[in-house]
Amino acid sequence: MSRIVVFGAGGRAGRRVVAEAAGRGHEVTAVVRDPAKYPALAEPPGVRVVAGDVTDLDGVAEAAAGHDAAVQAAARMDMPSAEFYTAAARALTGGLARAGVSRLVAVGIGSLLEVSPGVRLVDTPDFPADARAFSLGHAAELEVFEKSELDWVVLAPPPVFLDDSESRTGRYRIGGGQVPALEPPLSFADLAVAVVDEVERPGHHRVQVAVSY
Repeated sequence: MSRIVVFGAGGRAGRRVVAEAAGRGHEVTAVVRDPAKYPALAEPPGVRVVAGDVTDLDGVAEAAAGHDAAVQAAARMDMPSAEFYTAAARALTGGLARAGVSRLVAVGIGSLLEVSPGVRLVDTPDFPADARAFSLGHAAELEVFEKSELDWVVLAPPPVFLDDSESRTGRYRIGGGQVPALEPPLSFADLAVAVVDEVERPGHHRVQVAVSY
């Protein structure tokens, strides 16, 4: 059994990660900005819900103290993507180091995967401008991780809307740095399986990899 801290635990990916980890018997600290909005998070045994901000280094260090691994599933739509993800990555790398937590599993974005050698999907001519801005925020996060001493991995699902209704199958495939097949769409429940597997049995280190069916 491990102790896992999940940042962004109230989101679609974060909720599934909390449930998946708790279902395997891990102790989970679910970090959200306003715990009152997420009463159901604390229902599984072994889950503790705390208030916190993933962009606050001191808060990250406090929430992560005594844990074995961290998960980053937080997102913000009320501020520029690059600003949020850069701040979050800096707080995570600094705060986790202070707390003595070396393993970080982050949920990424498929648009940063390659469509051909050296060409990311986000850099193709017809990629939408608004989606490009959001994707480059994730790219800025990666740059911060790469400069850190953390044992991190970013799991990037296919660049389509994930299935929010399908139940857990436990099935998924880890690829390389290329955009995977888009169909069938990966479910959030099975993305969570991949995330918790990388916490339990770290198989990828300091790299971004695709996760799909």
